[in-house]
Amino acid sequence: MEHLLFDRLAEENLGALAAAGRYRQRQIFESVGPVRLRAGGRVLVNFSSNNYLGLTHHPAVIEAVVGAVRRSGCGAGASPLVSGYFEEHASAERALARWKHAGAAVLLPSGYQAAHAAVQTITALAGGRTVRFFIDRLIHASLIDGIAASRARFRVFPHLDMERLRQLLEAAPPGELKVVVTESVFSMDGDSPELESLAALKERYGFALLLDEAHASGVYGPEGAGLVAEKGLHSLPDVTIVTLSKGIGLCGGAVCGTARFCEALVNFGRAMIFSTSVPPMIPAGVEAALTVMRTEPERQLRLRGMAAAARRRLRAAGYEVAQSDCPIIPIILGSEESALRASAKLREAGLLAAPIRPPAVPRGTSRLRITLSCEHSEEDVESLLRGLESLRNEGI
Repeated sequence: MEHLLFDRLAEENLGALAAAGRYRQRQIFESVGPVRLRAGGRVLVNFSSNNYLGLTHHPAVIEAVVGAVRRSGCGAGASPLVSGYFEEHASAERALARWKHAGAAVLLPSGYQAAHAAVQTITALAGGRTVRFFIDRLIHASLIDGIAASRARFRVFPHLDMERLRQLLEAAPPGELKVVVTESVFSMDGDSPELESLAALKERYGFALLLDEAHASGVYGPEGAGLVAEKGLHSLPDVTIVTLSKGIGLCGGAVCGTARFCEALVNFGRAMIFSTSVPPMIPAGVEAALTVMRTEPERQLRLRGMAAAARRRLRAAGYEVAQSDCPIIPIILGSEESALRASAKLREAGLLAAPIRPPAVPRGTSRLRITLSCEHSEEDVESLLRGLESLRNEGI
């Protein structure tokens, strides 16, 4: 029977993953607040969430979501081009565009789909012209998959290496549509490209910039508008991808760009065209979250201050942690086994820090990916730091 064939193949492949320390399985958690989860009857302090501003549980966001459910129901019922585009969607798109200093925005069901829709639109607009993407080696899988699926040409430059990018741009054949793809804050390392250098290269070589601001949004910039906004480089990206599941605390994604580009995305972005709209409760919550960012800037300030202090403490303990205020703190341990052991040790102490292994990170860089939230107390962070110092003393 065919299904037995798939079972046999699955057993072989899953066995290979287990032998390499890369087998994964889902765990059931119960949320007991913005930074705590219950698992197996035990409450854990969560240092593995992207809920940087704690907005998953903010009363104003919850109220907006509940109100939209009562008003518009639990689902949109159709794709945006059929009958699934409500006033909640349109209003949130206008708010996201203002927030990102863009002409317009388009909502999608996930950040993954937002990346695909952006790439699909770029390649469609090129017509018969050759498109060549220049991608940082560590960009998110959603962007890699979108570019691969587009069958466009691409070149990879070493992580954050602006000089190598310059060389590739210099060598690119004339007449091509050149598109640089990078992130403003990288999800696994918490580091950033030199945006000023990128702006200088763009001025010289005339490429378009597709920028993923998933992990910068909410954390950096006035009103949490991102790292580009913090540096006053609003015009640098031609297209920006935002996820709504991190600093904003909900789910879904958005593409921000000029009004004309977003109009094109609605017509050429297959990831949007053939997807049911996000439920109207989501854009209602998004607008509430943006309001919280504007009216409660202390959330961002506390988060970044906490991250800078934690990084100083970890450097003093001997960890190779960059001097920064990014709440993503990679504790690189090397092997899959070391990451699994370290995570298990912290869990014994009531701390959840998930092990990150290939293919999410390059081979030999398995790690704990520590993420902080403004909702973590000083006691929470102190417990984490003591746990990591203990791991260091044990040689893990």
